[in-house]
Formats: sequence, structure tokens, C-alpha cells
Amino acid sequence: MKLFHFSEEPTIQRFEPHVPQTQPEASPLVWAIDETHAPNYFFPRDCPRVCFWDGPRTTRADRERFLGPSNAATVIAVEFAWLERTRAARIYVYHMPPDTFVPQDTNAGSYVSHVAVVPSKVEPLGDPFQRLASAGVELRLMRSLRPLRDALIRSTVPFSMIRLRNAAPNQGASESG
Repeated sequence: MKLFHFSEEPTIQRFEPHVPQTQPEASPLVWAIDETHAPNYFFPRDCPRVCFWDGPRTTRADRERFLGPSNAATVIAVEFAWLERTRAARIYVYHMPPDTFVPQDTNAGSYVSHVAVVPSKVEPLGDPFQRLASAGVELRLMRSLRPLRDALIRSTVPFSMIRLRNAAPNQGASESG
């Protein structure tokens, strides 16, 4: 099993367990992502994104609605506002030894360790758009991710939503309603 951590910091020597600011009640952990879901992290840390794919329970109607004619293994939607920031970002791939990691969320491919982890290797990601293409990922650009988020939550399509607190407000939503 291959596990990774992605960061804009190029010199992390050791990952110490920590409590995320958004979950102050959580235990301190070190996070890693599996190889299948790694492309979901080819973006700057704060970039909001919605990642989704065809799953065993996805209905034909939902597949046609969300994936359409795409034959991509995964679709990742980001907002136009993040296009240049993503292109300019310098992302580093940390290879994490899997020994102390356990699955946290198999749908999202996340693993956690309760102890500090020393990465076995670090390398630059390179061009994130080229890496997405090489991984067979379809990139979709949107003004706002919120309508997609709302639709996916009510669907049979598996998804992972990352940093949506940074997403643009829902465009076209009624101010009075």
C-alpha cells in the first residue's frame, strides 16, 4: 500500500500528530492519503474542491447526470478563482511509510497515524494539471461548487469534498428566498 501527504512546504522532516482546528474535540493524528485518491490533493491546501467518481451503488441516472460521457476514473471540480493559484502552486509529495497508519475513511482514501511519522521520500509534484491528466482525472471548472455539493449529497455518487468553507457563495441564489 502506498500512502502520501501533500504540502506546499518542501522541508517537513517529521509529521507530528496534531488536532485539526476544525475539529478541536478530535485526537491528535497524522494524515495520509492512498494512491487512488492522491489526485484529490494535487491542489493548494486551501483550494475548495469536490471530487467524485462512479461507485458500485451509483444509479445509471446519477452516472449520466454527474459523469455524463466522461470515462475518467475521477472528476474533480474546482472554482475558476483557483485556476491560477493552482497552476502557480508548488506542491510536494511526501511518501509515507504505511506501518503505523490505519484507515480513517475508506471512501475518501484517508489513513491516520497516532504517532509521529518520518516520510521516506519527498519530491515536487510538478505541473498539477499534467499530473491530473496522467492520472486519468477530469478537471471541471465552476463559478461556485455549492450547487454541485448540494446535488451530490442527494445522489448515489460517492464523493469527497475538501475545504468547502473556502468556496464561493452560491451564484444565482435568491437573496430573498
